[in-house]
Amino acid sequence: MGKLILILGGARSGKSTYAEMLAKELGNDSVLYVATAEAKDEEMRSRIERHQIERPSTWKTLEAPTAISEGIQKTWDGQDVILIDCLTLLVSNILLAGTGGDDVPVDMELAQASMLVEVETFAKTIENLNVTTIIVSNEVGLGLVPPYELGRVYRDVLGQANQNIAKRADEVYFLVAGIPMQVKS
Repeated sequence: MGKLILILGGARSGKSTYAEMLAKELGNDSVLYVATAEAKDEEMRSRIERHQIERPSTWKTLEAPTAISEGIQKTWDGQDVILIDCLTLLVSNILLAGTGGDDVPVDMELAQASMLVEVETFAKTIENLNVTTIIVSNEVGLGLVPPYELGRVYRDVLGQANQNIAKRADEVYFLVAGIPMQVKS
């Protein structure tokens, strides 16, 4: 049976670096890297290019800002590890797909339902593949309450998604200043 590992941390906490190190340790060159970021501006485009260059060239990459289950089912061809980086952007992409932007009121129930469907679908996909999966996500519950509705909905939906994955996970790590602390084993 495959293993599910969740790696949480704040922005720039070292969670992606730790996840990539763990993926390399567990899968060597046999890794499917699922990237959820979208290059919507030049800075993000440069950031994505830098990440692509830093990853081992032997790793297979799937760029899937949403519907990662479909992408994984089409792309996975027996890699030992699937690394999803990151749940944070996946939630953002799904949430923003259901709005017209920052000025449009958010339907909290619809946002939660959409995310729950996505999490449930890719959790089942991973279970059926019987593969070690590492999921990276930001812990957003430690900061200030966002002053605008979309930010609060995002924080709530991501927190719920993190909790759903953590319940299923075999291992959960929390990173602070690049130091991993095992929360669940």
